Amino acid sequence: MKICMIGTGYVGLVSGTCFADLGNKVYCVDKDKIKINKLKDAISPIYEPGLNDLIRNNYKAKRLYFTDDLEKAISESQIIFICVGTPNKKKSNLVDISQVHSVAKSISKYIKNYKIIVNKSTVPVSTGDQIEKIIAKKVKKSMFDVISNPEFLREGEAIRDFKYPDRIIIGSNNKNTFKKMKLLYEPLIRKGAKFFTTSRKGAELIKYASNAFLATKITFINEIANLCESIGINIEDISIGMGSDARIGSRFLRAGPAYGGSCFPKDTKGLVSIADKYRTNLSIVKSVIKSNNNRKILLTKRISKIMNNKIRNKKITVLGVTFKANTDDMRESSSLVLIPYLLKKGGLVRYYDPSGPKDEFKKNKNLKFEKNIHKACIGSDLIIINTEWDEFKSIDFKKIVKKSNFKIYDMRNLYNPNQLKKKKIKYYSVGR
Repeated sequence: MKICMIGTGYVGLVSGTCFADLGNKVYCVDKDKIKINKLKDAISPIYEPGLNDLIRNNYKAKRLYFTDDLEKAISESQIIFICVGTPNKKKSNLVDISQVHSVAKSISKYIKNYKIIVNKSTVPVSTGDQIEKIIAKKVKKSMFDVISNPEFLREGEAIRDFKYPDRIIIGSNNKNTFKKMKLLYEPLIRKGAKFFTTSRKGAELIKYASNAFLATKITFINEIANLCESIGINIEDISIGMGSDARIGSRFLRAGPAYGGSCFPKDTKGLVSIADKYRTNLSIVKSVIKSNNNRKILLTKRISKIMNNKIRNKKITVLGVTFKANTDDMRESSSLVLIPYLLKKGGLVRYYDPSGPKDEFKKNKNLKFEKNIHKACIGSDLIIINTEWDEFKSIDFKKIVKKSNFKIYDMRNLYNPNQLKKKKIKYYSVGR
């Protein structure tokens, strides 16, 4: 099939590249010409394992095209995907869908024959209705259908999630579109993906509800971890015991920092704003948001306790600053609270992240990015493991730090406390 992906952010770029890899002809459209030129050289604007190679291979095979010519991309395509950002409005739970509206207006200018318009951006319920109204101002309704096809791509695992999805959700008010979308996704359905159809509003809400539930699981186990620390129980035993129940499942039951990234913080707030609009109290989701925000503060305050309130002039290393491993995404990362807290307390902070230095920290004094683990850790008084990158899982701390009296705060529980105790390392973790 011939496909147009409008927006080359995380969703549009990964989905477009993977669609091309399935044999489709894909046009990825973006207004940013510099970005488009870099993509033609297989330089991805996002950090995602394996994506650059996939872009290069499909671009060379002439299945994947990058352009700023929206008119040509739409005219050449049968299916048009909207994949633009939908952030929260400043200091509000409300979702900003202005980019979606803008794209809908642009699409309406160039429709000359029947198109299926697929919204893949995460949007409030009834956004599909709004897109339809905008386009219908210039185009006959018989010339297009608007459907919802939410994405469920995890950062760092996005290519695998696209190729081996648990389910494919298609929401449409016209049942005829289901057959065409099923044909598009047929290669994935043959590999076991469940093809689920519902109304357009139903699909829009499924996305929000799914992310809110996963955020709830993370927040729940983090609160249980707090209780475990007070009682003297190992949170990992609790997670395994709970997760072994098929009704609960083991995923998203790992205690650690507050959840972050581009989805959970935004989508929990977005869901609350939808509920408020329809005068429905989502008390559980509201509690999740509040608890998650409190966790960022709670874990930073624990550092003061670990250091006996003596942070000033102490050499502190933070390993990993992104919100999770295998991504360069800093959005809502706990490090954005953690590092400023340490600096305010007078700490001399160094950090290392495999995805490189971060613009968010460029202006901070007494903060330095190091190019490797050794430089980041040598001579440290405290090492904080904030993100679970693989290269942080087998560090010989004694050999690297070269200091007898240092401490480790493992916020991801990557290490065995007993083994580090045998090495006479002062080790602190979460919920155990």
